[in-house]
Amino acid sequence: MEKTTSSKQYPEMGFTKKIFLALQHMIAMFGATVLVPLLTGFDVSTTLFCAGVGTLIFHLCTKKKVPVFLGSSFAFIPAIQTVYENYHSLSYAQGGIIVAGFLYVLMSLLINKIGVSKITKYFPAQVIGPMIIVIGLNMIPTALNMASQNYIIAAITLIMAVLTSQKGHGFIKQLSIIISVTIGYLISLQAGIVDLSPITEASIVAIPKFSAPKFDIGAILIIAPVILAVFMEHIGDITTNSAVVGEDFLKDPGLNRTLLGDGLATMVAGFLGGPANTTYGENTGILAITKNYDPSILRITAVLAIVLSTVGKVGGFLQTIPQCVMGGISLMLFSMIAIVGVKNIRSSHIDFNLKNIIVMVTIVVIGLGPNFGLNLQIRLTETASLSGLALSAIVGVLLNVIFTTIENKINS
Repeated sequence: MEKTTSSKQYPEMGFTKKIFLALQHMIAMFGATVLVPLLTGFDVSTTLFCAGVGTLIFHLCTKKKVPVFLGSSFAFIPAIQTVYENYHSLSYAQGGIIVAGFLYVLMSLLINKIGVSKITKYFPAQVIGPMIIVIGLNMIPTALNMASQNYIIAAITLIMAVLTSQKGHGFIKQLSIIISVTIGYLISLQAGIVDLSPITEASIVAIPKFSAPKFDIGAILIIAPVILAVFMEHIGDITTNSAVVGEDFLKDPGLNRTLLGDGLATMVAGFLGGPANTTYGENTGILAITKNYDPSILRITAVLAIVLSTVGKVGGFLQTIPQCVMGGISLMLFSMIAIVGVKNIRSSHIDFNLKNIIVMVTIVVIGLGPNFGLNLQIRLTETASLSGLALSAIVGVLLNVIFTTIENKINS
């Protein structure tokens, strides 16, 4: 077994078994990671390459302790599209992405200077628990939209995943994703809803199309403010991962290191010609299902993503997996994340007083409300969006600080 510096000991497992578990993680991340370049115009092969390299960078920065995969970030899509509309070139978007990643690095250095504890104290269980719930529930509509292609096949895939993960034994239980996807795929073939053209049209060798960035202050001002949102999402994702694994990764290896890994991965993607990277909830969902938290499996997934970026036929095959099959699986993955948030609240023994209830309800309502969000004016014709998730986290933190301050003054 690959040695790690983590305090948690993982069971001995052969390399072949690790490959199968890594394949599950690759299937989980593939759809979302590929969708971002399809929506923004970046090269798919380059995006997969950057995701793999970015994940390895993240693991190096976090002492190989955090079982995380970094895929393409959805938070940057509107900003990237705006830059392309204004400049007719993704090179300027790359420049903005590099600056955004650099700001992440600066934030990590600042946190390292002032101490992680001074940051994490603003994220008690009554803030973190609802944030995790919001992260999971926010992604369920996406899963339902995918499942709408064929609800019956999506339901069968979901049921098989649940049954295998709950009733399976040994290694079979850990392969619930691959088993259910295979069954859903075979049923889809019989139903005639599998489009095999991506396989036939794909080349055997796919060379990533690397491109150089360009820098412009206007493009940077459009993209850089997105870090306001992704910073809060980063904390939520790492906290969710911590809750699933049972270790506080915000303290060890530290929020400064996870931010550094995320920032450097995003900078590398910007320099190579890919979209910004971010931690993926889909892969955290697999951790919750399989109960196998060995970070080395995620590093194997990263290597597989790099290899996949150069083999067109394999990528073409993964693109043929029907949306309804991935929708069924995603419903389970995202639900598991929401359940982790509930468990986090319960295990933390939160005092359900009026203050904590208001904070938790506010986070959930703002985070899930379709009409919540905040547009920040950058220039006369340009705005950056702060998502409901990021806004809910910011409001939750501020409310908790205000209520706690008032409570302390009353008690003193």
